[in-house]
Amino acid sequence: MAEATKTEKAPKPSFIKGLKAEFKKIVWPNQETVIRQSATVVVVTVLLGTVIALLDFAITKGLNIILFLG
Repeated sequence: MAEATKTEKAPKPSFIKGLKAEFKKIVWPNQETVIRQSATVVVVTVLLGTVIALLDFAITKGLNIILFLG
């Protein structure tokens, strides 16, 4: 029978060194991009909230008319 040989594992780099290496790969956005994207998120959130509120109001009024006057 053939003997099983153990292979030595390469030493693992430390977690912190790996973390630092990954952070160097990140491309951070500039200030103008962050401001533009943040403003877009705020505007879309307000618009979506308004649409949901209007739908809620319309459905509530419609159900009140159907249930209490019908």
